[in-house]
Amino acid sequence: MKSEDKDFLSELFRAAVEAADPEKAVRAHLPARPKGRTVVIGAGKGAAQLAAAFERLWDGPLEGVVVTRYGYATPCRHIRVLEAAHPVPDAAGIAASQALFDAVEGLGKDDLVVALICGGGSALLPAPPGDLTLEDEAALNGALLASGAPISVMNAIRKQVSAIKGGRLAAACHPAKVVTLVVSDVPGDDPAQVASGPTVPDASDREEAHALVKTWGIKLPQRIEAWLAGREGEPPSPDDPVFAGHEVHVIASARLSLETAAQRAEILGVPAVILSDSIEGEARDVARVHAAITREVASRGRPFPRPVVILSGGETTVTIKGRGKGGRNTEFLLSLALAGEDVSFAALAADTDGIDGSQDNAGAFADGASMKRLRASGADPAALLAGNDAWTAFHRLDDLFVPGPTGTNVNDFRAILIR
Repeated sequence: MKSEDKDFLSELFRAAVEAADPEKAVRAHLPARPKGRTVVIGAGKGAAQLAAAFERLWDGPLEGVVVTRYGYATPCRHIRVLEAAHPVPDAAGIAASQALFDAVEGLGKDDLVVALICGGGSALLPAPPGDLTLEDEAALNGALLASGAPISVMNAIRKQVSAIKGGRLAAACHPAKVVTLVVSDVPGDDPAQVASGPTVPDASDREEAHALVKTWGIKLPQRIEAWLAGREGEPPSPDDPVFAGHEVHVIASARLSLETAAQRAEILGVPAVILSDSIEGEARDVARVHAAITREVASRGRPFPRPVVILSGGETTVTIKGRGKGGRNTEFLLSLALAGEDVSFAALAADTDGIDGSQDNAGAFADGASMKRLRASGADPAALLAGNDAWTAFHRLDDLFVPGPTGTNVNDFRAILIR
């Protein structure tokens, strides 16, 4: 790929991330100071950065605790920052969940709880209910991640198998007021879906969870199935009086980030179009649709005239069938490059939190010649895609995109440049 194309696409990614800057997002949504205590709680890959920003902006005493992924912590003066595992929960996550409950224990009606919630919180806040264990919750998480189900489906099930998700943490704050500030990483920006809504209840129930398991053919562990068959520990309803007076604000989202990236592209001299900020579906299938649009633009100048950069966001999924390495963005890009082989384009697909899957890359770059170069290296692109091994493909090409942790998370960022 031409270096100027990589630079252009990287600049659009930076613009998208800057639009979700924690301090800018928090500043616009600071609540009024309470008569009593201010307690900050939070979870997600960008929770520490949100907490540090809140400390810098808050004019008054505060305390609290947030949990983020290992390696994502940033120093705070008054708010404790804990780290736990993602995407597979661990014992540190159990301790972090308890620390959040401890932080809001015994609050009064004059106290304020500020909840800083962003993507990744579902795995970072394990709290198995009843006689279930951490191993049970980890097994559930593995089954959901391998199923290929969209994030809304996974979270609807997670909320039924938790002591902290689905508004339960907010209920524990009663009678204090809770103001939840959400950095959305879910299609549609429903705040109850981000991190499985620890402070935002919704109306999903056991019957819905059962229906989703059946619809998506999810193979749940036996102990999880047994738990879902009962009624114990159901999440509170949104109309429960304990939530009276609570506020929820989405302070950053994929929509705002994509719009900012489009504006940056225009400044750099390339018209931009946004397909959608809420695309879901199997990554390789979504990629083939993008490839078809790319081919149509490149060969016939429709539905968009050249030059153009096509932007999209949302959260695709990967049904794991192989033993390879990678995430949904590299899988998307490998499928795009295969379907768009010999088309003149340059593309970047990356997760705005800086990590795609379990490796240290956010995503990767590809163009119409990527697959030819990959075959020349001795690899079979189709076999790598079949084995969910997209990371290996782009590692061979030296086309991995590694910006490092960004401190925010507004879902996937995809940009396809057609000169």
